[in-house]
Amino acid sequence: MAAIVLGLMLLSLTIWLGLLSFWGQFWRADQQLEVETLYTTSPQSLNVTSPQSLPVVCAVIPARNEADLIATTLRSLLLQDYPGSLNVFLVDDRSTDRTANFAEGVAYALDKSQQLHIISGQALPPGWSGKLWAIEQGIKNAVETLHVTSPDVTSPDVTSPDVTSLQKPDYFLLTDADIEHDVSNLRRLVAKAVQEDLDLVSVMVRLRCESFWEKFLIPAFVFFFQKLYPFRWVNSPNNPTAAAAGGCILIRREALEQIGGIQVIRQTLIDDCALARAVKERGRQSNSSFAPVPGRIWLGLSTLTRSLRPYPTLGTIWDMVARTAYTQLDSSPLLLLGTLLGMTLIYLVPPVGVILGLIWGNWAIAFIGLCTWLLMTLAYLPTIRFYKCPFWLAFCLPAIAFLYTLMTLDSALRHWQGRGGAWKGRVYPNS
Repeated sequence: MAAIVLGLMLLSLTIWLGLLSFWGQFWRADQQLEVETLYTTSPQSLNVTSPQSLPVVCAVIPARNEADLIATTLRSLLLQDYPGSLNVFLVDDRSTDRTANFAEGVAYALDKSQQLHIISGQALPPGWSGKLWAIEQGIKNAVETLHVTSPDVTSPDVTSPDVTSLQKPDYFLLTDADIEHDVSNLRRLVAKAVQEDLDLVSVMVRLRCESFWEKFLIPAFVFFFQKLYPFRWVNSPNNPTAAAAGGCILIRREALEQIGGIQVIRQTLIDDCALARAVKERGRQSNSSFAPVPGRIWLGLSTLTRSLRPYPTLGTIWDMVARTAYTQLDSSPLLLLGTLLGMTLIYLVPPVGVILGLIWGNWAIAFIGLCTWLLMTLAYLPTIRFYKCPFWLAFCLPAIAFLYTLMTLDSALRHWQGRGGAWKGRVYPNS
């Protein structure tokens, strides 16, 4: 028995050494938008001659019963310091809590009513998720109705009034209704996209981390996401790994059109990663040689733009994870089994080995288990520091991983019972 446990200890240690050495440096949490875009998006830095030449951006917000949060979200968007054209298309997805009225009030109070376009959402057609159908309507309206005011450069009279012309947006900012954007967020996103010629730029916004359960579980959610999709691999055009964070995505209009629009992922519950994968796999035409090149995407963390969505209890976080965890595994029983075994081997075996080693007086088992536990603690520490949580929580990763393992198992049970993907009064059992 001791030999089997020792073998498992050595295997777990080997896995952690491999993860820390060869798995995209996921644990460093150093891909951050604010760190990488210290420069400003002045017209000169973007190689344009005037603010009117800056990319035209349309923000699309799907909103369903978001009256409690929409005022903060919309205010943060309308007060962006981006010097170019920004219009906001809010799709009211049949809300029953006067979401649209609150949005109108915010725009009126800020004297920004001309920038806000409120769209009454149509009935959800078969084969669409609610969020993606709302985004589809917002994008369609933005393309068809966007008008941009610019000087009449054809007139010799310098005092001639501005003229309004129909213009397609250069970028879409797809953002959730519970995101408070830092005042410079759009400026940084556009700078990143333009200066590095990216088709898609996305940030995992800073999730709320105030209650005990949020501090205990939320940083691990980000840590596991980074391990599943190492950001350095996502950001490399030579690596097929693709991912995005749905709360804040800036996508080039031409890139979206080239993949076939939002409808190509219309049934996808984990829509952000599906969109990033479609963009990266589809590729685009090179301006110089017209040869296909991989779609270029970038994903990072944000220290300033944050989510307003509260998860104050274990139950709220549990439901958030269980809603999509089994979908992330392609609803595969084999992948579920592999995940359960993998989580056990990687996170649970080391502390169990420490305990058994001490009970049995087998110091080799206890020492190897302790070394492995310390390695995972050190790997988790940068994420804990990013969220400014007590450092001792890094030692709790095995217990946290155990809870996430149970959430994943519960996600599968909900799927088999036809209760998977429940959100905002809708259930997507087959997603």
